[in-house]
Amino acid sequence: MTRRVIERLDPHALLAFGALVAAVATAGSLYFSLGMGLVPCDLCWYQRVLMYPLVVVLGVALLERRTGVYRTVLPLSVGGAALAAYHSWLQLSSAGRCAFDGGCAAVQLRVVGLSIPNLSLIAFVLITATVAMLWADRR
Repeated sequence: MTRRVIERLDPHALLAFGALVAAVATAGSLYFSLGMGLVPCDLCWYQRVLMYPLVVVLGVALLERRTGVYRTVLPLSVGGAALAAYHSWLQLSSAGRCAFDGGCAAVQLRVVGLSIPNLSLIAFVLITATVAMLWADRR
């Protein structure tokens, strides 16, 4: 049944959705730092390093209709999801500091009850799921 659902999805709509999620996540992180003046911690910077290229990679793949982009996107999105999950865990546990000698466990802002790393985790998981469906469609 899952296979039939994936086959019915338009690969270009999946690319568009992934590019949109990456663009919103990138714009949001820039607004938090440049617009609101929040200082990103070390783990936030690493998540940005993995998210920002996804806007370009998915955007170009959408324009060129390249559905094989999952090979490039998955390492970035899975790595970003792992970092965001670790960052979210740090905030839940009262560890106080992260392993990168920064204030990564501090919650600077909550949006609808979610911290910034939680939002990042959601974005990376959505992008990972989207390109995983592209990968499954090609198999």
